[in-house]
Amino acid sequence: MTGFTGFALRRAVGAIVTLLAISVIVYVVFYATPGNVAQITCGPRCSPEQVHQVAQQLKLDDPLYLRYWHFLQGVVVGQDYSTGTSVEHCSAPCLGLSYQSDQQVMQIIVGKLPVSLSLVLGAMVLWLLLGVGTGVLSAWRRGRLSERALTGVTLAGVATPSFVIGLVLMIVVCGQLELLPFPEYVPLSDDPEQWMWNLLLPWLTLALGEAAYFARLTRASMLETLAEDHIRTFRAYGVGERSIVGRHALRGALAPIIALNANDVGATVGGAVLTETLFGLPGIGQELVHAVNVVDLPVVVGMVLVIGFFVVLANAVADVLYAVADRRVVLT
Repeated sequence: MTGFTGFALRRAVGAIVTLLAISVIVYVVFYATPGNVAQITCGPRCSPEQVHQVAQQLKLDDPLYLRYWHFLQGVVVGQDYSTGTSVEHCSAPCLGLSYQSDQQVMQIIVGKLPVSLSLVLGAMVLWLLLGVGTGVLSAWRRGRLSERALTGVTLAGVATPSFVIGLVLMIVVCGQLELLPFPEYVPLSDDPEQWMWNLLLPWLTLALGEAAYFARLTRASMLETLAEDHIRTFRAYGVGERSIVGRHALRGALAPIIALNANDVGATVGGAVLTETLFGLPGIGQELVHAVNVVDLPVVVGMVLVIGFFVVLANAVADVLYAVADRRVVLT
């Protein structure tokens, strides 16, 4: 087993342990709260018989650790649910049954996930291009008028909330200039071109704020790298400034960029609530808000676990990419 393979396996095991810890915390927080958990889960309109049926399905008479074990079994191997007249099988990974809509939680999430992933991944490409490019240019042009202007723009981006950026874009681009239609989500499989044009404004709304953070981080990392001894050695040997900035300094500044991008991608999957609501995108964030409003406890738990999964997965991938960018990490 090579050093890099061992490093990747350790990160994979660490990710699994982290996911288990998250599942324990989430389950305890939501299902060990004071009050009638069965009534909260079933909803205010449920009859006493329905509440009793939900209590049996959740096995509320069992100890908490045993209830969690049954929940974990459902995630791994699936679970059966009684609807009163029949038994419905929930295939793994089973995150429970919504008693508000009579749908499996995983089916709800799978239906909403493509929208959120389309929003986040498209925005990620934009914020990396805009943020890293602006940061590199600011570090390269340090002390000049263009660098001061770019710094002012990034500060404005950090200070402006995403919903304000989205509103301004819709008013100007869609309303006044009429360059784009008001966004309406179209699945990628139905019409790729319309999918892209309808997501362009939501992408920009998410990307502009994030790009400002990446620009500031990239600039600081680049300036730190450009001050190191090996960069001065390259200059002494007559290596061109563009080559130094693009090939050597940028690679040395990649580590914090990778780490920040991992955190942002994972968190934005469930955190783009304002953007999804503003543009009417039926994604995970909007569904989570709806589930909280109607107190659909199984959906809330399932959504939180899925968001936690993406955060952990993004950070695990970032660790591996970090090791690819800097092989010294494998040795630590």
